[in-house]
Amino acid sequence: MKTVIQIVLWIACIFLAYLIYQSVNAPIEFNKVRKERFSEVIAKLKDIRDSQEAYKSVNGRYAGSFNSLIKFVDTGNYTITQQRDSSFMRFDKVYQIELQKDTIIIDTLGFVKVKDSLFKNDDRYKSMMEVPYAQNGETFELKADIIEKSGYRAPVFEAKVKKSVVLYDQPKDLLARENAHVSVEEVNGDVIKVGSLTDVSTNGNWPPIYDRKND
Repeated sequence: MKTVIQIVLWIACIFLAYLIYQSVNAPIEFNKVRKERFSEVIAKLKDIRDSQEAYKSVNGRYAGSFNSLIKFVDTGNYTITQQRDSSFMRFDKVYQIELQKDTIIIDTLGFVKVKDSLFKNDDRYKSMMEVPYAQNGETFELKADIIEKSGYRAPVFEAKVKKSVVLYDQPKDLLARENAHVSVEEVNGDVIKVGSLTDVSTNGNWPPIYDRKND
């Protein structure tokens, strides 16, 4: 009986030690996984933002679908221009004399492919809609709109994905804590996103640490 009790106590001690180890190690592993996966997700959101800004510079608005955005990157061109000051003489009917008028002349110098400008020889833009680590092939949610802001109509866009899609296999309690984050050093809320449908902004909701080249 004494031997049985000792065995049970040893098993209980081992189990308790395992629980203590997990309570300490699980958050550390979670943070490691989170940073690695968020970094790849944010890298894609930056590609989406760069592509959208290029689309807007040519079309005056943002793309509302990935099909339109990818097609634009694949075939679109930037117009290279040069601006220079100039002047000319115009007869003024009021004063009955020739007056010098200043003007700005914009010269078209050529064209550059959007694909070459943004992605060089990399074709990763063709899969920019795919969420890294998504278990079921989920894609980023992309929307574009025109909103009234400060008396004028402004084009806006937003691309986002829920954190639960990226961290689908992580402990539920740690994921719930992650979704509740409110800090300048964290990705706040339950989504990772870039842009906004309510403000004229192309910022992401991630902290500066994800913008450092070595991270």
